[in-house]
Amino acid sequence: MIEIIFDSIPSFWPEITIALTFVISMIVEFIVGRKGKASTGMTTGFVVLLGLVVTIFQLPFQDLEPRLLFGTMVAVDPFSAFFKYLILATGIIIVVFSMQSRELREQETVGEFYCFIAAMTFGMLLMTGASNLLMVYLAIELVSLSSYILAGFSKKQKRSGEAALKYVLFGGASSAVMLYGISLLYGLTGALDFSSIQAALAGGVAVHSVHSFPILILASLMILVGFGYKISAVPFHFWTPDVYEGAPITVTAYLAVASKAAGFAVMIRFFYVTFFDSFVDLGHWVSLPHIDWVMMIAILSVLTMTLGNLVAIWQDNLKRLLAYSSIAHAGYILMGVVAMSDLGLTAVMLYFLIYFFMNLGAFYVVMAIADRIGSEHIDDYRGLAKRAPLIAAGLSVFLVSLTGLPPLAGFIGKWMLFSAVIEANLIWLAIIGVVNSAISLYYYARVFRNMYLREPMDGDDSPIRFSPLVIVITILFIIPNLIFGIYFGPLVTYAQNSIELFLR
Repeated sequence: MIEIIFDSIPSFWPEITIALTFVISMIVEFIVGRKGKASTGMTTGFVVLLGLVVTIFQLPFQDLEPRLLFGTMVAVDPFSAFFKYLILATGIIIVVFSMQSRELREQETVGEFYCFIAAMTFGMLLMTGASNLLMVYLAIELVSLSSYILAGFSKKQKRSGEAALKYVLFGGASSAVMLYGISLLYGLTGALDFSSIQAALAGGVAVHSVHSFPILILASLMILVGFGYKISAVPFHFWTPDVYEGAPITVTAYLAVASKAAGFAVMIRFFYVTFFDSFVDLGHWVSLPHIDWVMMIAILSVLTMTLGNLVAIWQDNLKRLLAYSSIAHAGYILMGVVAMSDLGLTAVMLYFLIYFFMNLGAFYVVMAIADRIGSEHIDDYRGLAKRAPLIAAGLSVFLVSLTGLPPLAGFIGKWMLFSAVIEANLIWLAIIGVVNSAISLYYYARVFRNMYLREPMDGDDSPIRFSPLVIVITILFIIPNLIFGIYFGPLVTYAQNSIELFLR
């Protein structure tokens, strides 16, 4: 056992580095106290950046041999490495955002904020490679407990405390349901690691039994509840709007991008490894038990994208609107999972790369505007194009990209997802996806109308000044949305390479 642990450590350095970040951040916070708020943030950002560098060296983009660590607890392969790069890059950017946030600067203590960002990042890294149900549960709980605290970090705002309480209640319920599903599946198969469960199911355990098969379905659905909660899929989305609105904007951005990516990573690995055959027939995955996973997840996808888009129409708070938009995007991404093919997985991973740029950009601009005008209400964006033309243009680029219109990068992401479901003969699902994209244009257009076609409510059209750093960061997020809408070949190639050696 000790030998297995020592053999696994060299491939586990990214996670070890981030775990050390949590400890170092606490030590720095203890030393510098309340007067050194920036020091803890800079330390956390630097060590997370170090973690990204370590990840690149330990888990290179090319020639990464898949392996299991600590027995069967954690898988290291190009698939998990892809999501680790994404999560660590998001973590660095969130630290940079947080150091600029007026909302966080007004808090008496901020050092703890960065400590829990590090803890949440560590949990998400574990989720990307978890190949054992025990590790899945522990990783999800670590992320959840950290995010509960972060969601309620704005102590001076009542909505922040309300968001944290709702988050805890829904999170506790989903965790309990998922844990019970895990216990049922363990009772049926006698295994916790994905490969052993798959082998038991392939051998006919619980599949052909009249009494065991209903329990297998129930266990699978209960585990799906836990994953659905993490990715904000309908009907497990109830926490999302209130938490996104009440949490600090930087936390909302982290939940919308990194946490969602980690949730999809662990969900895909679990279902594809556990419930599908160990070989792929011409790029299409073959289901093992007699459960219609395609239709089940397709319905989940349709409900998620449709409810997210329809309810977003009625939102007046931009953070809340982006929350429902995030729910809708989870529905779009589920289309790639529904396809049950290599093309579908490629589309999911490509979409997350693009989603990284357009969603973080949108949240950053909303944060910058809120810091200046003190509001997130859509009506307060009236006349913004006159008062801050570059910022308004940046927000327009991000929202159009989220809509999926050419020639921006969001169009390529949705085009790949629609192509995957069409190839899987799910044309009806692609049509529903296109209709939902058209609906999303309507509520994004409300923001455009206020910024470009309406005068400020108070008649004040004086310029809103933003720091050079805000302008530079906004431009840095605009550029990828423009470039990858035209030149997207390298992203597609990288996504394809990340699933070729997917550890099944």
